[in-house]
Amino acid sequence: ATPAEVNAAAEAAAAAYPAYRALPAACRAVFLEAIAAELDALGDDFVALVGRETALPAARIQGERGRTSNQMRLFAQVLRRGDFHGARIDRALPDRQPLPRVDLRQCRIGVGPVAVFGASNFPLAFSTAGGDTAAALAAGCPVVFKAHSGHMATAACVADAILRAAEKTGMPAGVFNMIYGNGVGEALVKHPAIQAVGFTGSLKGGRALCDMAAARPQPIPVFAEMSSINPVLLLPEALRQRGEQIARELSASVTLGCGQFCTNPGLIVGLRSAEFSAFLTAFAAAMADQGPQTMLNAGTLRSYEQGIAALHA
Repeated sequence: ATPAEVNAAAEAAAAAYPAYRALPAACRAVFLEAIAAELDALGDDFVALVGRETALPAARIQGERGRTSNQMRLFAQVLRRGDFHGARIDRALPDRQPLPRVDLRQCRIGVGPVAVFGASNFPLAFSTAGGDTAAALAAGCPVVFKAHSGHMATAACVADAILRAAEKTGMPAGVFNMIYGNGVGEALVKHPAIQAVGFTGSLKGGRALCDMAAARPQPIPVFAEMSSINPVLLLPEALRQRGEQIARELSASVTLGCGQFCTNPGLIVGLRSAEFSAFLTAFAAAMADQGPQTMLNAGTLRSYEQGIAALHA
């Protein structure tokens, strides 16, 4: 996207915000349910498209699509329940001593347009219509979504589904916008119309966005999930009782999804002992037995190769 296109997306979200936030919660719930229905209606050709872009198997894609649409329905339930408002009324106490208290009223409202950055490893559940988008739309916040470069055609299909749902339910124009490009994140986060950021990705990328948001004349919050090494602690008694079983299960967990899940173990901690040495031997053998898998995209492969090279340096 050009700077002008980034600006247009943010301004469209800002223009939609007053009307969208003012809608009854039930209307926003209908919108979210319409998005879920549009996602569920995407056919086998969509599943095949996602598979071509990400190398993920059809069963995984179908399961993730169900998770994505169910997230929308879950937020719709929360909207209809109403307790998300956190409404509180403290009535005035004019006769209170030593000083009277004024009438105090509190209610949670949407903060404004939200910039959302999609994840690479979950092209549906943590992407265009993922949890951050669902949460923002539920709260009454229009979304400007930055498509991930690893699955842009998938993002386009999902964005079209959201826009169809918006049109069918009469949502304000500009309630959802999507932009493309590797260099557009900075302009989006720094745009004065943007009032919060949702991010799922690398520590480096997330920290950069946090720093940009904090340096604005009006700082804004960044809700970021950004990497983990997920340490696993192996205790001596467990290794004595089932060391080989743990080795097999841990190797399967490490390589699940070609190691591209945010929950994959990345560090093993144990006490030096004969049992731990035996475990390491069994674990190395189990890892060697794992077959090759295709990674999500070339960028993920490059990052993996760089990490391996750093370990061997």
